[in-house]
Amino acid sequence: MKRRDRNRTITGAFPPLETEVDAELAFLLDWSVTMIWKLVSFSAFLLGALTSPTPSSPPTTNTEEAPCRIYNSDHSADCLGRQLNSVPWRQFPSTLQNVDLSYNKLQAVHADDFVRLPQLRILKLAYNNISHIDNGAFKNNPLLEHLDIFNNSLQEIPARAMTPLPNLKRLFMSNNLYKHATLADSFSKFAKLQVLSMGGPLVMGLKKVDFQPLKNITLEGFAIKCSSKLSYYEPGSLEVIQTKQMGFDMAIDQQPNALPHMIRDLANKTFTAIQFRNLFEFMYYNGEEDIFQGLKDITAHQLIFHRGKFNENLMRMALMNLQVAPIKRLTLQYIDFARSPTFVDSGAGSSITDLALEKLDLWYISNPDVLRFDWRFTWLKKIKKLSIQYMYFNSAPCDAWVEMEGVELMDVSNNRLQNEFIFNQRCNYKGTMPNLYKFNLSDNELTSLKVLSSLTREFQRLQVLDVSNNKLGSAENSRDCVWQQNITKLIAHHNQFVSEALRCLPTTVHYLDLSHCDLDKLDMIYFEKATNLKDLLLSGNKIKFIPSKWESPSLQSLALDGNSFGLISKASFQHMPQLSRLRAGNNPYHCTCELHAFVQDTIYQEKVNLTDWPWNYRCFHPEAFLNTAISRYFPAQVACDVRLVIIICVATTAAVILILMLICYIFDLPWYTKATYQIIRAKYRAHKEKAAGELGTFTYHAFISYSHSDADWVRDQLLPCLEKNRNPYRLCIHERDFMPGKWIIDNIIENIESSRKVIFVLSRHFVNSEWCNYELYFAQQRSMGKTFSDVILVVKEPIDPRSLPSKYCKLKKMLSTKTYLEWPQQVNQQAFFWEQLRSVLGKPTVTRNRTHSVKSRTSSEGGVSVIGLPNENRGPEVAKDNVNQEAEIKLINRNNDELSNQRQIPVMAF
Repeated sequence: MKRRDRNRTITGAFPPLETEVDAELAFLLDWSVTMIWKLVSFSAFLLGALTSPTPSSPPTTNTEEAPCRIYNSDHSADCLGRQLNSVPWRQFPSTLQNVDLSYNKLQAVHADDFVRLPQLRILKLAYNNISHIDNGAFKNNPLLEHLDIFNNSLQEIPARAMTPLPNLKRLFMSNNLYKHATLADSFSKFAKLQVLSMGGPLVMGLKKVDFQPLKNITLEGFAIKCSSKLSYYEPGSLEVIQTKQMGFDMAIDQQPNALPHMIRDLANKTFTAIQFRNLFEFMYYNGEEDIFQGLKDITAHQLIFHRGKFNENLMRMALMNLQVAPIKRLTLQYIDFARSPTFVDSGAGSSITDLALEKLDLWYISNPDVLRFDWRFTWLKKIKKLSIQYMYFNSAPCDAWVEMEGVELMDVSNNRLQNEFIFNQRCNYKGTMPNLYKFNLSDNELTSLKVLSSLTREFQRLQVLDVSNNKLGSAENSRDCVWQQNITKLIAHHNQFVSEALRCLPTTVHYLDLSHCDLDKLDMIYFEKATNLKDLLLSGNKIKFIPSKWESPSLQSLALDGNSFGLISKASFQHMPQLSRLRAGNNPYHCTCELHAFVQDTIYQEKVNLTDWPWNYRCFHPEAFLNTAISRYFPAQVACDVRLVIIICVATTAAVILILMLICYIFDLPWYTKATYQIIRAKYRAHKEKAAGELGTFTYHAFISYSHSDADWVRDQLLPCLEKNRNPYRLCIHERDFMPGKWIIDNIIENIESSRKVIFVLSRHFVNSEWCNYELYFAQQRSMGKTFSDVILVVKEPIDPRSLPSKYCKLKKMLSTKTYLEWPQQVNQQAFFWEQLRSVLGKPTVTRNRTHSVKSRTSSEGGVSVIGLPNENRGPEVAKDNVNQEAEIKLINRNNDELSNQRQIPVMAF
């Protein structure tokens, strides 16, 4: 037989096997070839032991310079799918323990292929074209425990080649070209053997002597494959087999009577699982003999029928025997079910009324009519766990709910159930499903939460409801929901919820899964009512922000990973006092101080356990921190601690103020500032007066009023600085410019009136001078009614206005209300004083000549001739000459005292 023909014969031989089988089946899953095998583990053992479909395109990888990949510290070699024609033994290090040469083009195993691998424990040679193995091929591999020569072209069992393998535990040699299944006596030496799969498509039958070498070996799993046209079976052939898991891959279409003999050989034994694959491959059984009658003598946890043709006749035989058999679980998968043409419904009750099973699995059955194969649902009455998957039925008749009174767990996922078919308003659901506590409706076509609430409302013990992978969550189909109050767990991931639909969910749940439901925001009204909620899964949604007023007092576990919010802080979960587990990675986080504070508070203070920290937490904003791990984001403490910022600001401000105060003290900055301010204001007032046309023509730019004791300062300091420069001022002083022979009062009044400004040099001597007081009074009277200020006060030495006598009230008021110039004692400040004074005086303008004034500057010292001006040092005779003047002044004072008090001298603006 050509290999291509053999592969065509065995293609599609291995089905998927049930996943909830004992862990011992795991080692067989490696040999399952199709995707279906991964669904059910026990069938993987049986099918891997028996046969497997040859893949149309075996996995291949690009051949590198070295044909195999050596890894795991030179303990493993991966040569899978490298199109190798021979074993590349030269590349193999002697330390190898695991070699995978599956899916290649090897035709033989030679004696020197593995002789250099004394530590070899696992050798995989499946899916090659090996037709010969040298007798000494494994002579130097005594530690070998796992040998896989599945799906090759061996015509004989290589017993002599395997003789040097005393530690062999798992041997997969099925699906070869053996014509018989007889084991050599050397197999009796494999005392450690646990798993054995053998046989092939050319084995036409089994003999009693075939498995005699195994009579003293207890196996974990045994699988036998025979031809699809089994021609003989000797009773007792399987009697010596001692195993926990038994698999048959053989079609008994031509020898249906062989099945009772096989079952009889298994009698009085205990198995975790028994599988029959393709029991009837080509035709339906229509015989009258009960071929399952021996099942009552077999103790097995699970019975599996995988593929094959079942009609009502064969189904009834199997179920009637299972009613009395100590078998707990029945699985029917990939069954081609058909109605028996000879069956007639007499209207009597179902023949299957006492089928008590822990679990019934109905998967991938072509015809949904199998659910009531005898037109009744009575056979489901005492089933505890019912799983109906991939049958693509879309409705549930009313009587089905009534009959399934013993069902505690019901799984109808992966079908085509729709709202109007699963819930029929004409059905009476009251009292139905009294024991159901878990209901799985996932992967269907349901759209209405209201329909689900109406359907399950009468299920009094219902606690767990799975409606994931449907089309639930629209606003129009999520109103007026009334749920069973016992529901504590709702699984609703992969739906299409809007936030308003949350209000239609049961509020009694402790566990709620709304992952991947396209939620963009949360409805706080629902969470306020769900006071018992402890576990909430919201992963994979589009939630853009976490409400700060999210109150959930009982919540302990929260999943928010894979959403769209970027801000999270300690305040986000402050109303969740019981929260202990949080998963919030894979969000576009804005790395801010709030986020850093949240991480510090949760991670380092261990208040909340971030279950996916730190791998899934990265910065999305700002751009400078894009893809930076949040665990490595450490903002400056100053940027995040407001208290520290305030302290630093206050301290810095205080330091700056102290430094400025020190600078001001050292360099006398206040004085300069004040003086500059006076200059600016004076220039402004001068400009304003000029604009108002108030600048008339005067004989003098200023009249100087001073005490005789300050005459030296006036002559030596004041006059030179104002009269002897590029733009000189014309100044009037009594010693030089008073007209001889005139009354003193007349001279004072006339010269004050002829001067644009009046400068008063204030000192303690000025205060004691009566004449100075007169001059001050006349100057004040002259300024009444005018818009400009023409009085300039120069304080030559400090004067306390409060210390002045009461008769100098005018001076007191002027010192309190007018800005004055103060003569600085520091020499470096005196130049600035003169600049201030010039600014107050304004720019020198043309004055008219006074023809009658007498100016005498003949003194050799550059002085001026002294005019007899009464002062504090003059004699009594002078005082007498001036009695009339004094009387006149007093009269004037009396007449103008009221006016003087009513008008305050304006503050000069410099």
